[in-house]
Amino acid sequence: MKSYVIVGAGSRALYMFAKPIVETWSHVADLRGVFDTNLTRARLLSEECGGIPVYGDFHKMLEKERPDRVIVASTDYSHHTYIVEALKAGCDVISEKPMTIDEEKCRAILQAERETGRKVTVTFNLRFAPYFSTVKDLLKRGTIGEIYHVDFEWFLDRDHGADYFRRWHSEMKNSGGLLVHKSTHHFDIINWWVDSRPYELQAFGSRRVYGDQGPFRGERCMTCPYAANCEFYKDINADPFMKKYYVGAEHEDGYHRDRCLFDERVDIYDTMAVNLKYQSGTLLNYSLVAYAPYEGWRATINGRKGRLELGNVYRSADMSEVGKSTIKLYKTDGTSEDIQVSAQIGGHGGGDAKLLKALFEGGVEDPLGQQANSQAGAASLLIGATANRSIQEGRALLVPDVASL
Repeated sequence: MKSYVIVGAGSRALYMFAKPIVETWSHVADLRGVFDTNLTRARLLSEECGGIPVYGDFHKMLEKERPDRVIVASTDYSHHTYIVEALKAGCDVISEKPMTIDEEKCRAILQAERETGRKVTVTFNLRFAPYFSTVKDLLKRGTIGEIYHVDFEWFLDRDHGADYFRRWHSEMKNSGGLLVHKSTHHFDIINWWVDSRPYELQAFGSRRVYGDQGPFRGERCMTCPYAANCEFYKDINADPFMKKYYVGAEHEDGYHRDRCLFDERVDIYDTMAVNLKYQSGTLLNYSLVAYAPYEGWRATINGRKGRLELGNVYRSADMSEVGKSTIKLYKTDGTSEDIQVSAQIGGHGGGDAKLLKALFEGGVEDPLGQQANSQAGAASLLIGATANRSIQEGRALLVPDVASL
């Protein structure tokens, strides 16, 4: 049995890791502690997970509990700090995506991993979702031959998308923006499908709806004088989790979970486009918007022997879906085929449950390479980080080679 501690006590830490460990995986996983800079939130998580020890000092938790693995689910900009310290303490690490937010922090993680011999696993749950893994299987079997071009469009709705601009994610220094925090999912999937190194890109980004584009500005939704006229008004007291874990913990650090999404501190983009060339010659056109009328994604993959048309529309932020999903296969002889995929109920299109099984139970066959290591985590985040630089500098840039970091 492996022992675990968790860094961070937000919703992802609670629902993706802590509760599943104590409720489902306790026969193979022993959760021994939780650390968060906000002790109120850490105590609340502890109460829901059998009273596990709460720590306000990360190093003390490592010294006292001596875990086999550290789960890092803190704010993105802090990931590298906890990952590096955990590796140096002799622990393996499970990191929420993104692994970190820029090249410098990425280099520190990879160096610590090499020096300590310990391992970092990044939780790219979309790899485990049946729809995405079916596409990988089709590509691996050469269904459309060599991949020439990918067009990939992701659209967040005006609830889920807007929510990133209320939180700490809305500042580039905290999250690397959506091209790192959110697109790391998408870039990883495309990297996995294409199976080649990202080589060169040019990116564009702007704010068209949030931040300085707002018609007015308050401090937070809870006290906003414009609440009656704002289409993005959100009453977090109406959500039991938000009220308990965030409103009830504000006295600790002053963090407002419903900060105005037109706040002057918002400096991330809500409209993004990336043109990328892989070392193999495959070209990618990628876009992300955070204010669409509905939520989902569309993609096409063009190869030597045919074309795949892909996509889903989701009814919730965690991509829960019911029923069948279709992959359209078009062959060069003019024929086509509909490939039906069972879209299992559950977080991230059924991917969360499969990922947890691989993480905690182990021994799962992995012919498609669904379990992502630090190299995959680095390759994904470096596309986003390089895209941010490209936008700022207004020019095409080479994507750092992970092997050279």
